[in-house]
Amino acid sequence: MGIGVCCLLCSLLLGLAVAARADVPTAKLTIRVLNDSNRPIDRASVIVRFVEGRAYLKFGKKIRETYELRTNQEGEASIPEIPQGKILIQVIAHGYQTFGQTFDVREEERTFEIKLNPPQKQYSTYQNK
Repeated sequence: MGIGVCCLLCSLLLGLAVAARADVPTAKLTIRVLNDSNRPIDRASVIVRFVEGRAYLKFGKKIRETYELRTNQEGEASIPEIPQGKILIQVIAHGYQTFGQTFDVREEERTFEIKLNPPQKQYSTYQNK
């Protein structure tokens, strides 16, 4: 009788895990990286990191929390379906200021258009004499 109850309990837990996984809304993200002239920036590093939100139940599998990609020639990087919630997007490209901002993703599909600025002039507290 103890083995039967244990099997029944395991079956119920597995069923709940599958149902919980199916109920988690996901989003497919595309990130477009442009310069200040609206031209695409290729080979920019794009980092997407979960900040807060819904996640799949683990059950021995590691949940991927960070994606690191590079943009293509059109300046785009696509993230596979991820659970909806708050994410941090960071973009780093040679010759441009670094971008970082947190977004709340609640849609099934979303495109982020990120414009990078050229670097600002550096200032010094010392005067040239």
